[in-house]
Amino acid sequence: MDALTLIQGLRFVDSFFPSGGFAYSSGLEAAVQGGAVRTAEDFSKYVEDLLRHGMGRREAVAVAKAWDAQARGLWREVIAADWELDSMKTGQESRLASRQMGRQVIRIAAEQMGGHPILREFHAAVEAERTPSHLAVSLGLVLAASGWSREDAVAAYLYQTATGMMSAALKLLPIGQREGQRLLDGWMPLIAELSGQAQPESSMTSWSPVQDIYAMRHSRLTSRLFRS
Repeated sequence: MDALTLIQGLRFVDSFFPSGGFAYSSGLEAAVQGGAVRTAEDFSKYVEDLLRHGMGRREAVAVAKAWDAQARGLWREVIAADWELDSMKTGQESRLASRQMGRQVIRIAAEQMGGHPILREFHAAVEAERTPSHLAVSLGLVLAASGWSREDAVAAYLYQTATGMMSAALKLLPIGQREGQRLLDGWMPLIAELSGQAQPESSMTSWSPVQDIYAMRHSRLTSRLFRS
């Protein structure tokens, strides 16, 4: 990967990108208030379980499917992957958060990378509300168009997920920046493993009931820092 290809894709997963990810905790806030996550080690196990059994088997596969569709020019496959992922996200807050972030990604990408037909077509379908525009699908398309490999695109999505969770944890738990970096370092082998396993032909699966339940409970919290 050359430098231009690298930075072209990096900006879409950087915390500076205006996707709004900073406003979401993916259910972590409810888990902290509910007492399921109290320490750094609790938090690490919570995220590892979410990555290994949830997003690593569902969203990671959606990234791979979208990447493959962009690379092969398979327009219908993009829409199919987007709706399949939508049907599997049972919590309303999590579903809407993913849609909103994905919409921001594809809007800017279509505006600035308009030479890719599938990006334009997907953006048009999103604006016409013919497809939900989940973040994993939008990033898979955009990173493929940027020239990233499929495995790198999946890794970038999972890493963005991990850092987003860490950003929320720094506000919700007694965890400092150095401790956060230690935890992130511990998750790197898992992210690399899951990135290699996600294939376009794989089925999306997910079994992270604890995280899903807390994500659903979030809307009922008396006080909230995050939108999900």
